This record gives sequence, C-alpha cells and structure tokens, in this order.
Amino acid sequence: MDVTKSSSINNVLRDYPETIKVFEKYNMGCLGCMGATAESIENGAMMHGIDSSVIVKEINNLIHKEKK
Repeated sequence: MDVTKSSSINNVLRDYPETIKVFEKYNMGCLGCMGATAESIENGAMMHGIDSSVIVKEINNLIHKEKK
C-alpha cells in the first residue's frame, strides 16, 4: 500500500523505519516530535514549508525500492 499525504508520520515511521532518511533530508526531525504521533505528512510538511507531494513521492519510491 502506498503512503499518502494523509498518512500519519508516526505510522509511516513505524511501518517503514527506513523512511527516516527522507524525513531527515527535509529537516523534519519527526522521531522526537510529539506532533508526529497524530500529524499527517501533509500537516508536518506544511509546518516546515515543504511540498508534501515531494516527500510522499520519495517515501513511496524508497518503500518500493526496498521491496525489490
């Protein structure tokens, strides 16, 4: 299943720990952030001034690459 803009940051990190690389690339230190427990990727990206579609695309590319 693909990650979407509405996916919870916490759930993505829990289900796909390798995605921390993408969040860190955009200076979204989501592991230690209380907002990550309930915040969507879209909301988190907006708080950091980042286009969420870019992050979602990179996350899904990474997830699909890891599955191969």
